[in-house]
Amino acid sequence: MTAPAKTGLPSNKAVRDLLEGLLGRDVTVGPGAPVTPNPSRPAAVAAYVDPTSRLNAIVLIDLPLSAWCAGALALLPKGGCEDSVEEGELTDMQVEVLHEVVNVAASLFNAGGVTHSKLDRLYAPGEALPGDIAGLTASTNRVDIDVTVAGYGSGSLSVVLA
Repeated sequence: MTAPAKTGLPSNKAVRDLLEGLLGRDVTVGPGAPVTPNPSRPAAVAAYVDPTSRLNAIVLIDLPLSAWCAGALALLPKGGCEDSVEEGELTDMQVEVLHEVVNVAASLFNAGGVTHSKLDRLYAPGEALPGDIAGLTASTNRVDIDVTVAGYGSGSLSVVLA
């Protein structure tokens, strides 16, 4: 499946290729429901800015997918990642590893002459979001993807453009 035809949004294939290349595991993707952080469904939020430091995109990754991506990249045991999901929060090490994932994900916004974007900040699942970022989580200029990381599990992510 491909992303809706909205300028600057990555395709599902681009997200899959990025994650497979980075995590070194098979990744499957498909259409998903929007990721909207709330107390019952915590999510990591990566904020990206343009060269003038203006917010131009966010990536929301639900807690399970955050744990699976961190686990796969750092070669952490699945059981420890499952514990994080059950406890509702990532360890400090998992947040550090997830930071690398979302930093590399900036490349999703830097193709085909689009204004250069860079990671500004990663908000860990459950961390309070500033108003401009919290407001952007409800935007309709987005692509929502369900992701399965082989050997770990499934979760969801949303890419939202400002």
